[in-house]
Amino acid sequence: MSGLVEAFIIVAAIAIIIQAGVMVAMLVVVRNAATESTRVLKELQNRMGPILLRTGRILEDSEDRIHSIMSDAAEITSVARVQAQKVDRIFTEALERLRVQIQRADQIVTGTLEILEETGSVLKNKVWRPLQQASAIIKGIKAGLDVLRGRRGPEQAAGVTEDEELFI
Repeated sequence: MSGLVEAFIIVAAIAIIIQAGVMVAMLVVVRNAATESTRVLKELQNRMGPILLRTGRILEDSEDRIHSIMSDAAEITSVARVQAQKVDRIFTEALERLRVQIQRADQIVTGTLEILEETGSVLKNKVWRPLQQASAIIKGIKAGLDVLRGRRGPEQAAGVTEDEELFI
């Protein structure tokens, strides 16, 4: 069994040496990566530093302008809101006045139509009917006179009727 323990110790020693070699290789790779990362970061910082510095200056210079723009925008919004409310109030009042005028015009037209209807009825009852009655009386007197004069015979009645139809 002692040979087995020695073999196991030898295998363990070889494994530890391989592990140490791998660890040293990893250390070298990590050190190279850290060195390269540091170099890239310094280069990036050297390039970004002036850009950030200029951006900072621009923001400092623009801060007052941006503040002015924001306050102007707020004032414009406020004025626009007030003007929109005024326009809304004006349109509402104009529509209300228009509605009142339309109602007034409707009442006037309705009243005029009622008066015209009443006038038509009165004209029909007071003027037209008496005229028709007078016309009928005159026609009756004329027919009676024609009969008395003897001017209307059966043959002449047809001719007179045709003449009257042409006249009407």
